[in-house]
Amino acid sequence: MAAELEDGYPKFQLKKSRFDQSTFYGRWRHFLDVIDPSTLFTSEDELKSSIKLLEDYKNGIVPAGITDRALWEAQKTKQAIIHPDTGEKVFMPFRMSGFVPFGAPMVVGMLLPNPTMPKIIFWQWLNQSHNAAVNYSNRNASKPTPVTRFLMGYFGAVSSAVSIALGLNMFISRASNFSAGTKMMIQKFVPFPAVATANICNVVLMRNNELAVGIDVVDKNEKVVGTSKVAAKKALFETALTRVFLPAPILLIPPVIMSMFEKTRLLRNNPRLHLPFNALTCTATFAFALPLAIALFPQYSQIATADLEPEFKNLTQEETLFYNKGL
Repeated sequence: MAAELEDGYPKFQLKKSRFDQSTFYGRWRHFLDVIDPSTLFTSEDELKSSIKLLEDYKNGIVPAGITDRALWEAQKTKQAIIHPDTGEKVFMPFRMSGFVPFGAPMVVGMLLPNPTMPKIIFWQWLNQSHNAAVNYSNRNASKPTPVTRFLMGYFGAVSSAVSIALGLNMFISRASNFSAGTKMMIQKFVPFPAVATANICNVVLMRNNELAVGIDVVDKNEKVVGTSKVAAKKALFETALTRVFLPAPILLIPPVIMSMFEKTRLLRNNPRLHLPFNALTCTATFAFALPLAIALFPQYSQIATADLEPEFKNLTQEETLFYNKGL
């Protein structure tokens, strides 16, 4: 990492992070920028200005007075909005910066007390539909995905989520050895195994085309060396792990906190405050958990050439190659 300048920003590097991506802390700092919801309010003119500034820098043209901080901010803006493979804008609700603002209401809905079957189906469907769109929008898009594969993946992801959630709730409701209080407490934690399992299905099904055709693997100069199914499998495995970790704090911490709040005089005397307290707790936990989860692995991962398909040994002399894992 280059030495920091007076304004606290290191020397600008195009398509690089200003934080050390070899450490968890560096990736966490990097993804705090990626999920920054303030980028949702970027105007079209601001986006075009950021893209032009980066293009000028790439061509060796840096206008007078442009600081490293301005360049880093321009890159942050572009990376938050533009897909790195397609070069197209990601629809606002499906950007990583929109994951918390648009996803928090669904988390609150899944954790509402006394869930009925219709409510479970609705909130699981809505949550997994949003997850499916986020997974697809932030996938490795170096290869096109047929519409049929997208639709099959979507229906598979949503049906698995609803089936798992309903199955667990039916099991608990029919369990005769649990008291009513115990059943109510357990039901608060049912969303976690349901969502964690469904999230794995969601990632694999929504991005199954990558497993079928592979993803582009590049050298240190970002030149495409070839297409690898091995790299695709590693990319999906790493992404799936982040989706297992992500709902753990979100779906386990709020029920514990709310159980304590429900015993306070404030909520006992003002039951209407339960929903806003629950919403605030869920949103805060979501915002805390998201950067921690996606920081488990760098977005641009590396893999040893020897671990790829045998033909790669004849395609490059590089010992290590790189690929976009997706988010």
